Amino acid sequence: MSTFVLLHGAWHGGWAWQRVVPLLRAAGHEVHAPTLTGVSDRAHLLNPSVGLSTHVQDVVALIEAFDADDVVLVGHSYAGQVVTGVADRIPERLSRRVYLDAFVGDDGEAAIGLLPAKVAGHYRESVEGPGFGWLIPVRSLHVLGVTEGSDVDWLTARLTPHPWLTYTEPLRLTGAADRVPAAFVECTDWMRVFSPHAERASARGWPVRTVHTGHEAMVTAPKELADMLMEV
Repeated sequence: MSTFVLLHGAWHGGWAWQRVVPLLRAAGHEVHAPTLTGVSDRAHLLNPSVGLSTHVQDVVALIEAFDADDVVLVGHSYAGQVVTGVADRIPERLSRRVYLDAFVGDDGEAAIGLLPAKVAGHYRESVEGPGFGWLIPVRSLHVLGVTEGSDVDWLTARLTPHPWLTYTEPLRLTGAADRVPAAFVECTDWMRVFSPHAERASARGWPVRTVHTGHEAMVTAPKELADMLMEV
């Protein structure tokens, strides 16, 4: 059996995987769903210096503390950058990296530069205004394809602003991440911001799967997603 480490995207916390974790554990897998520094239940640690390298270290430290091997590292959305950074640091501990509607970044690339220009513009405007120059305010859940009222309520009560430096700090890679096999899962029932990354993954020969739901698949299609994660 594998050890799954599930990484949330911007504004979320480890709680976002609550509907997926029991399904993986019921199949016999070990599962960790940490909250990255500065958001959700770790928002008390938020400061302008929290960046991508902070989050990479969060995950490296977790995996090493549990002495975990054969890790399937799953990153949703922004956390694709974290997956790549972690895989470059400790490739020997990972058996697979999975990008769930997520950034597939290369050396020197920052998340903000991997977004479509119009979306990136909205991020910059919100950071300069209500984000005080260093926070990304929470995005509309309807834009992310969440339409069920109960899901909107559940998410809205828990989302917190996200540190801007995580989107502007570029990946610094040695090439070691390429030693870890990768797969991509695209969520198709929304504006499909991450289609270019699915295409990048396909061009690299990675298996690419689709889930017919909005961007928040771990909330809106947990059973289908859990089955797909175990399959890939």
